[in-house]
Amino acid sequence: MQKIKLNIGNRIYPLSVDSSQEEVLRKASKKINEMINDYESKYAVKDKQDSLAMCALQILSQSNIFIKSDEKNTSEIEDKIEEIKNLIDSRLNNVH
Repeated sequence: MQKIKLNIGNRIYPLSVDSSQEEVLRKASKKINEMINDYESKYAVKDKQDSLAMCALQILSQSNIFIKSDEKNTSEIEDKIEEIKNLIDSRLNNVH
């Protein structure tokens, strides 16, 4: 574990993380700060709490969209595998 400090919304957050997570966390905090700045410039939001709430809402909604898309893809793949399995079974049964 290593100690890092992340600046999110002009606040410093000290964390103890695995070295493998450091880059991911730094990129995430950078992205959050970009989103905060975007909300503040587009919507004249002055309160960091409001900006952070909007960031959380956007990130979670995007995450849910990705999860649903992934579930749909998994279901489609399972259906195709079942079709292939049935085709193979059918061909094998016709050979005997």
